[in-house]
Amino acid sequence: MSLELHDLQFTPPEVIAARISATRKSFLEHKTRNVEFRLFQLRKLYWAIKDHEEEIILSCAQDLHKPRFEVEVIESGWLLNDIAFTTRQLHKWLKDEKASDIDLFSKLMSPKIRKDPLGCVLVIGAFNFPFQLTLGPAIGAIAAGNTVIIKPSENAPRSAVVIQKICEGSLDPCCYSVVQGGVIETQNLLSERWDKIFFTGGANVGRIVAKAAAHYLTPVVLELGGMNPAIVTKTADPRLVARRLLWGKTLNAGQVCMSQNFLLVDQCLVSQVADEFKRAYKEFYPMGAKESPDYARIVNIKQFRRLKAMLDDSKGKILLGGAMDESELFIEPTVVQITSGKDSLCTQESFGPIIPILPFENLDQAIRIANDIRSTPLGLYPFGSKSDVSKIITSTRSGGVSCNDAALHIPTLPFGGVGESGYGAYRGRSSFDVWVHRRPITRSPGWLESVLAIRYPPYAGKLNKFKATNSLKPDFDRTCHKKTKLGWLRFILVLGGRAPVAAKLQGFDQYYIPG
Repeated sequence: MSLELHDLQFTPPEVIAARISATRKSFLEHKTRNVEFRLFQLRKLYWAIKDHEEEIILSCAQDLHKPRFEVEVIESGWLLNDIAFTTRQLHKWLKDEKASDIDLFSKLMSPKIRKDPLGCVLVIGAFNFPFQLTLGPAIGAIAAGNTVIIKPSENAPRSAVVIQKICEGSLDPCCYSVVQGGVIETQNLLSERWDKIFFTGGANVGRIVAKAAAHYLTPVVLELGGMNPAIVTKTADPRLVARRLLWGKTLNAGQVCMSQNFLLVDQCLVSQVADEFKRAYKEFYPMGAKESPDYARIVNIKQFRRLKAMLDDSKGKILLGGAMDESELFIEPTVVQITSGKDSLCTQESFGPIIPILPFENLDQAIRIANDIRSTPLGLYPFGSKSDVSKIITSTRSGGVSCNDAALHIPTLPFGGVGESGYGAYRGRSSFDVWVHRRPITRSPGWLESVLAIRYPPYAGKLNKFKATNSLKPDFDRTCHKKTKLGWLRFILVLGGRAPVAAKLQGFDQYYIPG
């Protein structure tokens, strides 16, 4: 049976307002509080994704020319595993936690942490992995007990249609709804009051989202883009470097937020790495990338021309690739040797299959260049020996680090940026935690009243008693050196028959020497 996907229809403004109102009302009626309700919704979503997998594959092919393998592994398969993992763990995640670092007296008040849903939340997805990056955050929001408005990217229109079909065919429409649209519809959504907004996309739009959210003091998770460096030291294996990084930059035609924006390569390895890129390219695409069924396309003409302009403006030398076809939105994987971090290929996130190589003389220089170009990238990819990799990690900042590889690809590991690459993390347990408020709860029994009475006026004669029971003694002296307890010394002296010396220590509550 042949599949046919409908055209994307934007949601009218009055319908947007009605859907937000309905989801907010459902939350206030506590409809999503019940854990079994949440689990039922997630299970229905699981089977809806499973049942529409062929449509997911078709829509990704039409939007991005994605190969089936990439769709099943990174889109539908990823989401199915995400739901299965979440439903297995949800009861455990929801249990009240005993509060840690509590003194003995305060434990009498039974302090605990409860995970409360935040309320009515907004998820704004991205085009490059339209299903995973839209429904992934929504899965966590549903599990946490929120009501959710989902806004797919209009830049992947066929996928947006399928997302709506999946959600409307499986989820409770009073609690979860999809809104379709472009800039105007997104602005309408951002003008509303939310309990949290989750945005995946570029930094420029991320700033717009954060600014709109600030009006209502709405918390925001921003999953932004890269400017991610790979640093290849002289101790790296050139073949491993080329194979792994070429895969990282050809997956989805390089339209991956965590892919490498530029490669810093020790000058003694540049020619070897370039040769290995050529070798790996022939292995991956024997007939060339354009003729391969395993190579995606750029999402639209605007992004194609942006990438072409970056390459045209570069002062670098093309070592591999460079072919383009605007009619097919095709850009061949292209390796370019550049001479400066100010080259056009390093001044903005490429988000495409362009691989700039910038040689460096020593590791300190490479680290300095990486920090100068972008001090807080989403990902960092050091290649080399354990000592070289360790030095790179301790001298840089990033959302995550993948040593000797090209992707942060463990599905249950927290994933998120830092600084200009965003803030907030999700995936695995973090997809639940990011959508809840950790609510401290204490209970003060009536029989504690005689002890608690010290806090009531009049205060005369109470201060010293309060200090005696509540003041912590520092473990450092006036020279700011850490103190070392001598309790063990008193014990040894007593056992050794040095009672007079030990007796001198008895007058001290604690006796310390600088450590």
